Amino acid sequence: MTGEAPPLRVALAGFGAIGQQIAEALAAGAVEGVELAAVSARDRDAAARRLPESLRDVPVVTLEELEPLADVLIECAPAALLPQALDPFLTAGKSAIVLSVSALLDHYDMLVARARETGGRIVVPTGALLGLDAVTAAAEGEITSVRMVTRKPVRGLLGAPYVVEKGLDLESFKTETRIFEGSAREAAAGFPANLNVAAALSLAGIGPDRTMVEIWADPESTRNRHSIVVESDSARLDMTIENVPTANPKTGRITALSVLAILRKMTSSIRVGT
Repeated sequence: MTGEAPPLRVALAGFGAIGQQIAEALAAGAVEGVELAAVSARDRDAAARRLPESLRDVPVVTLEELEPLADVLIECAPAALLPQALDPFLTAGKSAIVLSVSALLDHYDMLVARARETGGRIVVPTGALLGLDAVTAAAEGEITSVRMVTRKPVRGLLGAPYVVEKGLDLESFKTETRIFEGSAREAAAGFPANLNVAAALSLAGIGPDRTMVEIWADPESTRNRHSIVVESDSARLDMTIENVPTANPKTGRITALSVLAILRKMTSSIRVGT
């Protein structure tokens, strides 16, 4: 005898451009068997007003109040709040979908240890990357090198800690200019809101210290472009993706869609992809 499974209750930690896109999709029934159960935001009144009409009864609460209300956390908050957002869900043995992947590198050992203790899960979506499944598969063999070259519109890089520290006047650039070269760990520290893709790539492959990254500021570009080359004993991967930004120029529209795809895998009878 079978019965209809209860809906998967998800909570949003953060209600910026990504959070709103996910909420609107769930309100429209984009993922069967998934419902938005709670939202946390810095400005709770503003978040409540921005909820879709059909979700006006969804509670807008503090981060600390989210966990009892949901089965899965979707973390799309400021990077500094990552441990505070994840810890209650992992402690309860629940799953957390993480978008602030750069911040995850800083707290990786602690959060993974907590998940192992309790049976919780940390899920990193593909997001703005192409071929992450292939990189994960190649890592089961031997990967010898991973290099990512990112080109971003200037306005998407303004205010990054590395840019501020180096005193770079990006708005004066007339042509595309390389502003950074180093490891994914260094890139994540210098560009925490911009290089979640590099952090995710490093976790899928050979780690944040061996994954090499270049960042270019392009005054003519309107899209975030990532070119990745992976050398391994099973395949050579050469991938390029151009992402359409959201209202927040640091983030691509495909990021929220990637979260919806993960939620669909969690509830679907068939799963395509690694």
